[in-house]
Amino acid sequence: MSRVGRMSISIPDGVQVSLGEGEIGVKGPKGELTGPLPNGIKGSIEDGVLAFSREADSKELRSLHGLTRALANNMVLGVTEGFRKGLEIEGVGYRAEVKGKNLVLTLGFSHLVEMPIPEGLSVKVENTTSVKVEGMNKEAVGQYAADIRRLRPPEPYKGKGIRYTGEHIRRKVGKTGA
Repeated sequence: MSRVGRMSISIPDGVQVSLGEGEIGVKGPKGELTGPLPNGIKGSIEDGVLAFSREADSKELRSLHGLTRALANNMVLGVTEGFRKGLEIEGVGYRAEVKGKNLVLTLGFSHLVEMPIPEGLSVKVENTTSVKVEGMNKEAVGQYAADIRRLRPPEPYKGKGIRYTGEHIRRKVGKTGA
């Protein structure tokens, strides 16, 4: 049995979970999320606890069992607490700001980089070098943060670029002078 798949999810107060045909829906204080429920995976709600089981023991269903449970748990956490990802910008002249529904980044290119902020996400910029991405969909938060980081990944010699908060960049030694 899948170690992740056999764990149950306790449903907090104020959260409603609905199991439909091939779909799971979660509604809570922060909003509503829906996700797929693969064929062969069954969900059951008993006494405020959501549990998943699989019909057969095939390799495909074993892998989908844990995945489905993890995605459902992320939906429950998303509608109650939400998810956030922090980014730090390091470099001379590198900065960020929010203008309307766009994140505008100055990253040493000959032009400004404008990234539209997707629906359901909020972006906050503190002191022009710290960006916080927040939302209830874990996948969307992580993807948007990864897209920002991809614009100027941190380089190992001076450490310039965009990194996640708390990420450690392994530094390399530069040239040695003669």
